[in-house]
Amino acid sequence: MCLFVLQTPMKKTKALIGDAGATFVNAFTVTPLCCPSRSSVLTGRYPHNHEVRNNSLSGNCSSLQWQKGPEAEAFPVYLNKLKYQTFFAGKYLNQPFAVWLQVGNSQYYNYTLSVNAKEEKHGDSYEKDYLTDLITNRSLNFLDNRSPQHPFFLMLSPPAPHSPWTAAPQYQKEFGDVKAPRDGSFDKPGKDKHWLLRQPINPMPSKTLDYLDNAYRRRWQTLLSVDDMVELLLKKLDSIKELDNTYIFYTSDNGYHTGQFSLPIDKRQLYEFDIRVPLMVRGPGIKPNQTLQAPVLNIDLAPTILDISGVNLSTVNVDGQSFLSQMAPSLRNGTARPFFLVEYTGEGHPTTDPACPKLGPGLSQCFPDCVCEDAFNNTYACVRTLDGQQNLQYCEFADSESFVEVYNLTSDPHQLENIVKKVDPTILQAMNQRLIKLQSCAGDSCRDTK
Repeated sequence: MCLFVLQTPMKKTKALIGDAGATFVNAFTVTPLCCPSRSSVLTGRYPHNHEVRNNSLSGNCSSLQWQKGPEAEAFPVYLNKLKYQTFFAGKYLNQPFAVWLQVGNSQYYNYTLSVNAKEEKHGDSYEKDYLTDLITNRSLNFLDNRSPQHPFFLMLSPPAPHSPWTAAPQYQKEFGDVKAPRDGSFDKPGKDKHWLLRQPINPMPSKTLDYLDNAYRRRWQTLLSVDDMVELLLKKLDSIKELDNTYIFYTSDNGYHTGQFSLPIDKRQLYEFDIRVPLMVRGPGIKPNQTLQAPVLNIDLAPTILDISGVNLSTVNVDGQSFLSQMAPSLRNGTARPFFLVEYTGEGHPTTDPACPKLGPGLSQCFPDCVCEDAFNNTYACVRTLDGQQNLQYCEFADSESFVEVYNLTSDPHQLENIVKKVDPTILQAMNQRLIKLQSCAGDSCRDTK
């Protein structure tokens, strides 16, 4: 007999949130990259409506256009109007919160915080400066000093598990035997896929395997501090008699790959490993130990939180829909969506990368061995169908090939075979028309299931 023990850095989080509430096993981001995904979380809108396309300033990330437009309608603005005490700490774009601690990109030490618009420099002392712990401690302090007369909202965005993967000192030797999983599409050639998936070295060299295994292990190590954060926050909520009154969401802004289709490490791709995200929720009216199958998107977080707070959603400009009815049907009626949009606008450098001169301009994120993870023409839109009968993905690229990828995830869950040449043309036409509608949808039309 063999006994397999599931190893994970988030055991306490699963027990305290997932086991005590609902786990959504089909949660997705509508765009697999930090800045546009976080913009979708805050606004409840697809990227084509909030217009943040990627992480670059030219892609509208934290631009003046964003600050003057979509950010002014981000869901915390509505909470502030309802007299919520709002608190944000961590990696962000800008500041629609009453109390906020903002750091630029993901760093663990030697960073500068913007604390309610005042600069606060930090060094390399673990006790004083380790960012995940600092976020935890400041949030606990916020809860201690809140006014009991008004509701509160906290949004915590720690750097983990983002690079440079700096674990807390007590966790730097954990998971010494852990490697990136070798199953599914790991180190498989992307022979029938978009050109970016056809350029990696296959099989990956041993030094690339060592690199991604080290990254995978160190990412897990950084998450142990996030697991501690969740535990400390729930203990605090319990001690101030608010745990049973509070909805707690745990999720991420994108997925991640480590070796899938011989891509070393990154996100940005249309495949399940980059667009799926964790999502667990506990709170009033949510029964424990629920595993929910219906698809939920990151654009659904804003309307769900506003729904919980009592906002009339018909007055809010969002593309997503509340999923309160799915996890707490005693509180709301509602239906699940059968399909949705995933869209991304690729990033590239206008000039050739000196480290990879043979590749030419237009690419980015080229590491190691000059394997590039993004390019200007890694620009695509997909319709993902998941309705209990069909489990399909149809994607079109905005490139010179007009490349199309189609997957039946019922028979091919790891997306190993692009079946575009095998599918009935009438099905392809129907998927194309559905995609066209989604790419121009706004508000109610994004939720139209016809």
